[in-house]
Amino acid sequence: MTGQLNPKSRQDPFGRKINRTHSPLLAHSLPWATIVLGSLVPLLPVIAPGPVLPPFGFMLMIGWRLIRPGLLPSWAGFPLGLVDDLFSGQPFGSGILLFSLAMLALEILEERFPWRGFWQDWITAALMIAGYLVSAAVLSGVAPGPRLVPLILPQTLLSILLFPILARVIAWLDALRLTRIRSLG
Repeated sequence: MTGQLNPKSRQDPFGRKINRTHSPLLAHSLPWATIVLGSLVPLLPVIAPGPVLPPFGFMLMIGWRLIRPGLLPSWAGFPLGLVDDLFSGQPFGSGILLFSLAMLALEILEERFPWRGFWQDWITAALMIAGYLVSAAVLSGVAPGPRLVPLILPQTLLSILLFPILARVIAWLDALRLTRIRSLG
């Protein structure tokens, strides 16, 4: 009776739990890093006659905030908007203003409607993305009027349709963020 009893007796469906814990570095830095990487997307060599690339940094910030409401603090819009301003080509300060206003609006929304479903999150994200794109276009110097609509309509529609896929990627990254890693000590 001195042999090994059951090799799976110390396992659970998620792997061994003994000597495993969440990595604080991964848990706290992954959302910030993905948003910064999303803000770097405008550096890709995409040639188009008009704006078609979605604002991935803004969409990732909205997605992280909607999926994990308490993860990013309310002041996170300032540094994330600053990074987005440095790489997006928008006038300096527009990203800071729009990211900060979006974070405050999401904070108010979370206070008012703490339980939401997928459709409410998608509608919220769609309205915020459309408002962000229109505001960014106006702040960059485009005259508001009927000429603005066909200019940003493809980018707005693509961004709204891409948001559920992006939310799925964020959910996968959130599961990765909370994986248990072997701890030494």
